[in-house]
Amino acid sequence: MQTIELTKVRKCYDQFVAVNDLSFGIQQGGVFGLLGPNGAGKTSTIRMMIGITAPDSGQINLFGKPFERKALHKVGYLPEERGLYKKMKISEQLVFLGELHGMTNSAAKQKAVEQQKIQFIAALIHDPDFVIMDEPFFGLDPVNAGLLKDVMLDLKKQGKTILFSTHRMDQVEKLCDSICLINRGTAVLQGDLKSIKARYGKNNVQIEYDGNGDFLDRNPLVSKFDNYGNYVEVRLAPGADAQKLLQMVSERSRINRFELMEPSLEEIFIDTVGKTDA
Repeated sequence: MQTIELTKVRKCYDQFVAVNDLSFGIQQGGVFGLLGPNGAGKTSTIRMMIGITAPDSGQINLFGKPFERKALHKVGYLPEERGLYKKMKISEQLVFLGELHGMTNSAAKQKAVEQQKIQFIAALIHDPDFVIMDEPFFGLDPVNAGLLKDVMLDLKKQGKTILFSTHRMDQVEKLCDSICLINRGTAVLQGDLKSIKARYGKNNVQIEYDGNGDFLDRNPLVSKFDNYGNYVEVRLAPGADAQKLLQMVSERSRINRFELMEPSLEEIFIDTVGKTDA
């Protein structure tokens, strides 16, 4: 069953089209990445999914039924802009938020004690089946980013459905089962993450070497490259043979690593958004 399904959802603000006939679905128990540059329509989409705003047209089904506000007691939401009530203790706020989701006072207190990761208790205290996180990694140091990753893996093991929007392509690549990349309110790439990466083929090479890297300049085997000193990421030219590049590099430098691999999601993201903007 799909936890949520959007069909041709559209949202306009005056003459500005924020979301344009957007369609996607998330399978129960899946981790889904909603991706896109700033202003792409990610937050507008999330707000419609949880009833903060209503779509101008299209259909949103939640837990297999047309959207109803009463179903939101099974949804947890961590917004991009976080805030708490300054005059309330953390424990009091958590119990209050739990009660807003229909929990008893005693059950909310017990759940607050059980939770260990303070940043996300407000979104998770009522044990939702569907968790939505808008830019959850924003502003987190590596330690807290690791804690968030652990929370998401715990939720996935419990069979929860997770959607998060983020600019952190490395986290998406590690955590997501499927993605939808939107730009200017329109889906430009979506589907199973492994299948998407496989479609691009293994035409990237990572090379660690000792020596001069000038062999990459104006090289017909190379479409483009990013040089980080003694480490370089290379995109092969169409039809280029990686073995010929390996031979050329070995003749001029000492090779510590030469690995043929799929492009990173960040590279796919940049290429796809660049094409649609063009």
